Amino acid sequence: MLSLLAWRNIWRNRRRSLITMASVLFAVFFAVFLRSMQIGTYDNMIENVVGYYSGYIQVHKQGYWKEQIIDHSVEYSDSLLTYFDQIDGVTQAQPRLESFALGAYQNATKGLMVNGIVPEKEDVMMNLSEQLIAGEYIQSDDKAVILSSGAADYLKLGVGDSLILLSQGYRGVSAIGLYPVRGIVELKSPLLNNNTVFMPLAEAQWFYGAEGRITSYVFLLDGNRDTEDVQQTIQQTLDTTQYEVMDWTEMMPELVQAIEADSTGGQLMLFILYMIITFGIFGTVLMMTAERIHEFGILLSVGMSRLKLGITLVMETVFLAVNGVIAGMIAVTPLVLYFHYNPLRFSGGAREAFEEFGFEPILPASVDPSIWLTHAWIILIIAAVISFYPMYVVFRLKPIDAMRK
Repeated sequence: MLSLLAWRNIWRNRRRSLITMASVLFAVFFAVFLRSMQIGTYDNMIENVVGYYSGYIQVHKQGYWKEQIIDHSVEYSDSLLTYFDQIDGVTQAQPRLESFALGAYQNATKGLMVNGIVPEKEDVMMNLSEQLIAGEYIQSDDKAVILSSGAADYLKLGVGDSLILLSQGYRGVSAIGLYPVRGIVELKSPLLNNNTVFMPLAEAQWFYGAEGRITSYVFLLDGNRDTEDVQQTIQQTLDTTQYEVMDWTEMMPELVQAIEADSTGGQLMLFILYMIITFGIFGTVLMMTAERIHEFGILLSVGMSRLKLGITLVMETVFLAVNGVIAGMIAVTPLVLYFHYNPLRFSGGAREAFEEFGFEPILPASVDPSIWLTHAWIILIIAAVISFYPMYVVFRLKPIDAMRK
């Protein structure tokens, strides 16, 4: 009964109610849209670097990450890899041998990052076979390489040409090789796309004189799994005096700091937006309460309890907020979905800035449902807090004085 009375009351002044709901609608619309674009950008940055290449967790020899040299490699173990694959939350664990080399073709030279990979496993993580723009994907027993398109353009090298690699191998041995280019891939990360070479793990071990050795185990995790839980599980079973287990936040603190700094700015904008909507709703409730003082006095004088009247007024405010929140969520959803599947692509200076930091120059929207729910609850909590003002007025109201107004 009280809820029906509250619902009818909000439509007694249709214009005022619609204005209030519209203000809530726009608050939800802009809050969800801005936050979804912000979270989508962070997710894309993390995916470009973490989910797409470095993995969410890596296992190295103790001290490897500080210097990242091949002399800090470890013996490859099939049994250890099998154990890693069986850990709850791990989609796949894969070995890599990573080091640097000078690549040359005719008169051009370029520093390259050489990745010794298991082609079948790496294709699951990086989808290299789908990103081929020329040639074919390599197999485990090939003595050939795949080159990133940025490096290929710089060296003016195509499929079938031979790439010369010069480097220093394990314990100072000379590493020299001539490899045919089997394929060219265009990687999502501009930083990786400018200087990356992929070759089968066995061939990379031979090239660097590091037979049976790798520099890291890279982990691809289930998207719903907590990285910290998996990291702790691995640490409990490994000798931490020999191995270091690092998650992506430890390996890339600069990325974490950049996201946190940008997120703080976004949260400040949302705080200002919510301050505006809070004063807007409060102003409406203040006017509504002042206009109905006489009405409240009559209701109290005929025997309506203060508690029931206060609850009715609380319901009115909450109904206004709920209607505005639902309308805002419905209005913003098509826009978020559009930018999720058709992200904004930067050009000019903005594109160069993104590529300088190694990120794909796009701005996608996130469709994480928690964004909608979080901002809906914030608005409803604000409305619920404000709704206690008319209840406070009712409990202090003297019916005789109110009816004289």
